[in-house]
Amino acid sequence: MTACRWCGRSGGRASGLPEPLPEPYRAAVYYAPARADPLWKAGCAWLGGDPETGEAVPQPDAPGIAGMTSDPRRYAFHATLKPPMALREGFAAFLGDVETLASRLEPFEMPELRVADEFGFLALLPAAPSPALDALAAGCVTALDGHRVPEDAAAQALRAAGRTAAQLRHLARWGYPYVLDEWRFHMTLSNAGAAGALMAAAQQHFATALAVPRVFDSLAVYVEPVAGADFRLVKRVRLGVYH
Repeated sequence: MTACRWCGRSGGRASGLPEPLPEPYRAAVYYAPARADPLWKAGCAWLGGDPETGEAVPQPDAPGIAGMTSDPRRYAFHATLKPPMALREGFAAFLGDVETLASRLEPFEMPELRVADEFGFLALLPAAPSPALDALAAGCVTALDGHRVPEDAAAQALRAAGRTAAQLRHLARWGYPYVLDEWRFHMTLSNAGAAGALMAAAQQHFATALAVPRVFDSLAVYVEPVAGADFRLVKRVRLGVYH
Protein backbone atom coordinates (compact mmCIF):
# COMPACT_ATOMS: atom_id res chain seq x y z
CA MET A 1 0.00 0.00 0.00
CA THR A 2 1.28 3.45 -0.84
CA ALA A 3 0.57 6.70 0.95
CA CYS A 4 -1.48 9.42 -0.69
CA ARG A 5 1.11 12.13 -1.26
CA TRP A 6 -1.37 14.93 -0.68
CA CYS A 7 -2.22 13.85 2.84
CA GLY A 8 0.01 11.00 4.00
CA ARG A 9 -2.87 8.50 4.25
CA SER A 10 -2.26 4.93 3.23
CA GLY A 11 -4.37 3.52 0.43
CA GLY A 12 -4.65 4.00 -3.32
CA ARG A 13 -2.02 4.61 -5.93
CA ALA A 14 -0.37 7.98 -6.39
CA SER A 15 2.56 6.87 -8.56
CA GLY A 16 4.39 9.28 -10.80
CA LEU A 17 3.39 12.39 -8.88
CA PRO A 18 6.04 15.00 -8.06
CA GLU A 19 7.07 15.71 -4.48
CA PRO A 20 6.59 17.77 -2.45
CA LEU A 21 3.04 18.63 -3.44
CA PRO A 22 0.97 21.67 -2.50
CA GLU A 23 -2.74 21.50 -1.86
CA PRO A 24 -4.47 20.71 -5.16
CA TYR A 25 -6.21 23.53 -7.01
CA ARG A 26 -9.42 21.48 -7.20
CA ALA A 27 -10.60 18.00 -6.23
CA ALA A 28 -13.47 15.86 -7.47
CA VAL A 29 -15.11 12.48 -6.92
CA TYR A 30 -15.54 10.44 -10.06
CA TYR A 31 -16.46 6.96 -11.19
CA ALA A 32 -13.49 5.16 -12.74
CA PRO A 33 -13.47 1.49 -13.77
CA ALA A 34 -11.22 -0.76 -11.71
CA ARG A 35 -7.64 -0.85 -12.91
CA ALA A 36 -8.03 -4.51 -13.88
CA ASP A 37 -11.24 -3.80 -15.80
CA PRO A 38 -10.65 -3.82 -19.59
CA LEU A 39 -12.79 -0.68 -19.78
CA TRP A 40 -10.12 1.25 -17.86
CA LYS A 41 -7.44 0.21 -20.36
CA ALA A 42 -9.73 0.98 -23.29
CA GLY A 43 -10.73 4.40 -21.93
CA CYS A 44 -7.16 5.46 -21.15
CA ALA A 45 -6.05 4.39 -24.63
CA TRP A 46 -8.93 6.22 -26.28
CA LEU A 47 -8.04 9.51 -24.55
CA GLY A 48 -4.29 8.99 -24.77
CA GLY A 49 -3.29 8.94 -21.11
CA ASP A 50 -3.52 7.10 -17.81
CA PRO A 51 -4.42 9.60 -15.05
CA GLU A 52 -3.40 7.14 -12.34
CA THR A 53 0.21 6.75 -13.49
CA GLY A 54 0.56 9.98 -15.47
CA GLU A 55 1.79 8.05 -18.49
CA ALA A 56 0.85 8.78 -22.11
CA VAL A 57 -0.92 5.89 -23.85
CA PRO A 58 -1.00 5.38 -27.65
CA GLN A 59 -4.41 6.22 -29.09
CA PRO A 60 -6.27 4.12 -31.67
CA ASP A 61 -5.47 4.68 -35.32
CA ALA A 62 -8.44 6.94 -36.10
CA PRO A 63 -7.97 10.08 -38.22
CA GLY A 64 -7.91 13.25 -36.12
CA ILE A 65 -8.51 11.46 -32.80
CA ALA A 66 -5.86 13.39 -30.86
CA GLY A 67 -7.37 16.78 -31.71
CA MET A 68 -10.95 15.61 -31.22
CA THR A 69 -10.30 14.22 -27.72
CA SER A 70 -8.24 17.09 -26.27
CA ASP A 71 -10.95 18.37 -23.90
CA PRO A 72 -11.86 15.07 -22.18
CA ARG A 73 -8.16 14.13 -22.10
CA ARG A 74 -7.50 16.95 -19.62
CA TYR A 75 -10.26 15.74 -17.29
CA ALA A 76 -9.30 12.06 -17.86
CA PHE A 77 -11.45 8.98 -18.28
CA HIS A 78 -14.28 9.18 -15.74
CA ALA A 79 -17.92 9.88 -14.95
CA THR A 80 -18.51 12.84 -12.62
CA LEU A 81 -20.15 12.25 -9.23
CA LYS A 82 -19.08 15.37 -7.28
CA PRO A 83 -17.85 18.02 -9.73
CA PRO A 84 -14.40 19.62 -9.36
CA MET A 85 -14.22 22.20 -6.60
CA ALA A 86 -11.76 24.22 -4.58
CA LEU A 87 -11.55 22.85 -1.03
CA ARG A 88 -12.54 24.83 2.03
CA GLU A 89 -10.75 22.69 4.63
CA GLY A 90 -7.92 21.11 2.63
CA PHE A 91 -7.42 17.80 0.89
CA ALA A 92 -6.86 15.59 3.96
CA ALA A 93 -10.22 16.60 5.46
CA PHE A 94 -11.94 16.10 2.11
CA LEU A 95 -10.44 12.64 1.64
CA GLY A 96 -11.47 11.67 5.16
CA ASP A 97 -15.08 12.49 4.39
CA VAL A 98 -14.93 10.63 1.06
CA GLU A 99 -13.71 7.58 2.99
CA THR A 100 -16.50 7.95 5.54
CA LEU A 101 -19.10 8.25 2.78
CA ALA A 102 -17.70 5.23 0.91
CA SER A 103 -17.73 3.11 4.07
CA ARG A 104 -21.51 3.56 4.28
CA LEU A 105 -22.14 2.41 0.71
CA GLU A 106 -22.36 -1.08 -0.73
CA PRO A 107 -21.11 -2.23 -4.15
CA PHE A 108 -23.72 -2.77 -6.86
CA GLU A 109 -23.92 -4.01 -10.42
CA MET A 110 -23.30 -1.38 -13.08
CA PRO A 111 -25.77 -1.08 -15.94
CA GLU A 112 -24.53 -2.01 -19.38
CA LEU A 113 -22.85 0.95 -21.09
CA ARG A 114 -23.00 1.90 -24.75
CA VAL A 115 -21.24 4.36 -27.05
CA ALA A 116 -23.64 7.20 -27.87
CA ASP A 117 -23.90 10.69 -29.33
CA GLU A 118 -24.77 12.97 -26.40
CA PHE A 119 -25.64 16.37 -27.94
CA GLY A 120 -22.66 16.18 -30.29
CA PHE A 121 -20.27 14.73 -27.71
CA LEU A 122 -19.25 11.09 -27.92
CA ALA A 123 -19.85 9.40 -24.56
CA LEU A 124 -20.44 6.13 -22.77
CA LEU A 125 -24.00 6.13 -21.43
CA PRO A 126 -26.05 3.54 -19.52
CA ALA A 127 -28.24 1.41 -21.73
CA ALA A 128 -30.92 1.40 -19.00
CA PRO A 129 -31.80 3.55 -15.97
CA SER A 130 -29.90 2.84 -12.75
CA PRO A 131 -31.51 4.13 -9.54
CA ALA A 132 -28.43 2.94 -7.64
CA LEU A 133 -26.15 5.15 -9.73
CA ASP A 134 -28.51 8.11 -9.38
CA ALA A 135 -28.67 7.72 -5.60
CA LEU A 136 -24.92 7.39 -5.25
CA ALA A 137 -24.24 10.51 -7.31
CA ALA A 138 -26.79 12.50 -5.32
CA GLY A 139 -25.19 11.31 -2.09
CA CYS A 140 -21.75 12.44 -3.23
CA VAL A 141 -23.08 15.90 -4.12
CA THR A 142 -24.89 16.48 -0.84
CA ALA A 143 -22.54 14.75 1.61
CA LEU A 144 -19.38 16.48 0.37
CA ASP A 145 -20.71 19.93 -0.39
CA GLY A 146 -19.46 21.41 2.88
CA HIS A 147 -15.93 21.20 1.44
CA ARG A 148 -16.77 23.32 -1.61
CA VAL A 149 -15.49 26.89 -1.88
CA PRO A 150 -18.13 28.74 -3.96
CA GLU A 151 -16.93 30.14 -7.27
CA ASP A 152 -16.86 33.89 -7.73
CA ALA A 153 -19.73 35.77 -9.36
CA ALA A 154 -18.07 35.90 -12.77
CA ALA A 155 -17.56 32.14 -12.91
CA GLN A 156 -21.12 31.54 -11.73
CA ALA A 157 -22.44 33.87 -14.42
CA LEU A 158 -20.64 31.88 -17.10
CA ARG A 159 -22.14 28.65 -15.81
CA ALA A 160 -25.61 30.22 -15.65
CA ALA A 161 -25.82 31.12 -19.33
CA GLY A 162 -28.58 29.19 -21.10
CA ARG A 163 -29.61 27.08 -18.11
CA THR A 164 -33.13 26.02 -17.18
CA ALA A 165 -34.81 27.18 -13.99
CA ALA A 166 -34.03 23.86 -12.27
CA GLN A 167 -30.40 24.02 -13.33
CA LEU A 168 -30.10 27.57 -12.01
CA ARG A 169 -31.44 26.45 -8.65
CA HIS A 170 -28.84 23.69 -8.51
CA LEU A 171 -26.13 26.13 -9.53
CA ALA A 172 -27.07 28.49 -6.72
CA ARG A 173 -27.28 25.74 -4.09
CA TRP A 174 -24.67 23.18 -5.18
CA GLY A 175 -22.35 25.19 -7.42
CA TYR A 176 -23.11 23.17 -10.55
CA PRO A 177 -26.22 22.93 -12.77
CA TYR A 178 -26.09 19.22 -13.64
CA VAL A 179 -26.64 17.52 -10.28
CA LEU A 180 -29.44 15.55 -8.55
CA ASP A 181 -32.42 15.30 -10.92
CA GLU A 182 -30.39 16.98 -13.70
CA TRP A 183 -27.48 14.53 -13.42
CA ARG A 184 -26.91 11.87 -16.06
CA PHE A 185 -24.14 9.30 -15.92
CA HIS A 186 -21.77 9.82 -18.83
CA MET A 187 -18.12 9.19 -19.65
CA THR A 188 -17.13 11.83 -22.19
CA LEU A 189 -15.01 10.58 -25.10
CA SER A 190 -14.74 13.57 -27.47
CA ASN A 191 -14.80 17.30 -27.91
CA ALA A 192 -18.07 18.96 -28.90
CA GLY A 193 -19.17 18.20 -32.44
CA ALA A 194 -16.87 15.20 -32.89
CA ALA A 195 -19.33 12.39 -32.19
CA GLY A 196 -20.15 11.67 -35.81
CA ALA A 197 -16.53 11.56 -36.93
CA LEU A 198 -15.44 9.17 -34.16
CA MET A 199 -18.56 7.04 -33.61
CA ALA A 200 -17.56 4.03 -35.71
CA ALA A 201 -14.02 3.96 -34.34
CA ALA A 202 -15.27 4.22 -30.76
CA GLN A 203 -17.82 1.45 -31.17
CA GLN A 204 -15.10 -0.84 -32.49
CA HIS A 205 -12.56 0.21 -29.85
CA PHE A 206 -14.86 -0.28 -26.84
CA ALA A 207 -16.87 -3.30 -28.04
CA THR A 208 -14.95 -5.98 -26.15
CA ALA A 209 -14.64 -3.99 -22.91
CA LEU A 210 -18.30 -3.00 -22.84
CA ALA A 211 -19.36 -6.64 -23.11
CA VAL A 212 -17.78 -7.41 -19.71
CA PRO A 213 -20.11 -7.10 -16.65
CA ARG A 214 -18.80 -4.79 -13.94
CA VAL A 215 -19.50 -3.77 -10.38
CA PHE A 216 -19.39 -0.26 -8.95
CA ASP A 217 -17.21 -0.82 -5.89
CA SER A 218 -15.12 2.33 -5.35
CA LEU A 219 -15.09 6.10 -5.52
CA ALA A 220 -12.20 7.65 -7.45
CA VAL A 221 -10.67 10.85 -6.07
CA TYR A 222 -9.17 13.03 -8.80
CA VAL A 223 -7.30 16.30 -8.40
CA GLU A 224 -6.29 19.19 -10.59
CA PRO A 225 -2.83 19.85 -9.09
CA VAL A 226 -2.62 23.44 -10.34
CA ALA A 227 -5.05 25.53 -12.38
CA GLY A 228 -5.27 24.23 -15.94
CA ALA A 229 -3.28 21.04 -15.30
CA ASP A 230 -4.50 17.61 -16.34
CA PHE A 231 -6.56 15.83 -13.71
CA ARG A 232 -4.91 12.95 -11.84
CA LEU A 233 -6.44 9.95 -10.09
CA VAL A 234 -4.81 9.95 -6.65
CA LYS A 235 -6.90 7.43 -4.72
CA ARG A 236 -9.54 4.77 -5.20
CA VAL A 237 -11.73 4.46 -2.09
CA ARG A 238 -13.50 1.13 -1.77
CA LEU A 239 -17.18 1.03 -0.88
CA GLY A 240 -18.16 -0.69 2.35
CA VAL A 241 -14.66 -0.54 3.83
CA TYR A 242 -13.97 1.21 7.12
CA HIS A 243 -10.66 3.08 7.06
